[in-house]
Amino acid sequence: MMPAAYAVLNTDAVKNNVSVVRRHAPGAKIMAVIKANGYGHGLQRIAEVLTDVDAFAVARGDEGIRLRKAGFRQPVTVLEGFRNNDELDLFLSYGLDTVVHSFQQLDILENRPEIGRLGVWLKIDTGMNRLGFRPADFGQVHQRLRQCRLVKGPIRFMTHLANADDKTDVKTLQQIALFNETLAGCPGERSIANSAGILGWKDALTDWVRPGVMLYGISPFPSQTGRQIGLQPVMGLYSQLIAVKPVYKGETVGYSGTWRCPESTLLGVIAVGYGDGYPRYARNGTPVLVNGRRAPLIGRVSMDMITVDLASQPNARPGDPVTLWNDDLPVEEIAQCADTIPYTLVCGITQRVQIIERELEPVTC
Repeated sequence: MMPAAYAVLNTDAVKNNVSVVRRHAPGAKIMAVIKANGYGHGLQRIAEVLTDVDAFAVARGDEGIRLRKAGFRQPVTVLEGFRNNDELDLFLSYGLDTVVHSFQQLDILENRPEIGRLGVWLKIDTGMNRLGFRPADFGQVHQRLRQCRLVKGPIRFMTHLANADDKTDVKTLQQIALFNETLAGCPGERSIANSAGILGWKDALTDWVRPGVMLYGISPFPSQTGRQIGLQPVMGLYSQLIAVKPVYKGETVGYSGTWRCPESTLLGVIAVGYGDGYPRYARNGTPVLVNGRRAPLIGRVSMDMITVDLASQPNARPGDPVTLWNDDLPVEEIAQCADTIPYTLVCGITQRVQIIERELEPVTC
């Protein structure tokens, strides 16, 4: 039975997107960011495709443990690091590397008796003002960390760019300069560039790069789509018409009657909603593809259904294929129509959406 709402994943596109990383950062090692269930694409599924990257990065320890239990042996760095001794025990048991970003973590490390078992990235806060040590504290932090018995050297260093998605913002160059100034004369591998840094800022390319959203074919820049910068989208979201009916001038559609019909038209009901991960706040006029042709959203998105104006398709019938986003309808465009970012859409696909790793014959739009 054809599922009501389903996502088709082109995992070959991930390999293309890695090749784009390599073209932009030919001398760098790649730490592939597969946090948040591989940005909604499946943690293990994406890890299985990324056979030739140098390491994985996840946000939290449980994600790294899932990779280890599934048999992945590549280096795994936990970007949020450990929170307490119990979690650190798990990092050691499963061979996870950690980011050290707080004095609390440093205090824990100094009291551990084990010798040379933990790989460490020391994070410097150059202006994100989230995780990381201030540059003024770097000297004492680095010295203390070097004296921790548990840490296996050499210590590596990272920072995170706050505004790299804006190529006109000077803050990125200021962050890079501060990072380099802080580490001047200090040996050890460096990592600065996220996806936007890789694609937009050559000065951010160091020993390691950390591609995230670009691996999934999505542009980190709000003014461009992934296709426009050589990436291939990995996920397409699809459904079908389940009802077609007339709606007359002056009638309203959907909850709260937010859309009133200006002229009599044909209405299509599609089996997808925010219960599947389609954005609740998509505006009237947000495009979907019905039989490969654009049709505008009308009325509010509900949990299980959306409604579209089929005035341009008088022959549409229940069962006709619908595309919510794919190569021909970029997820970046849908995100703009919902006043959000494409990250939230792909990460928000829910469990009731069936994931398919191959193109289905009926999906030709």
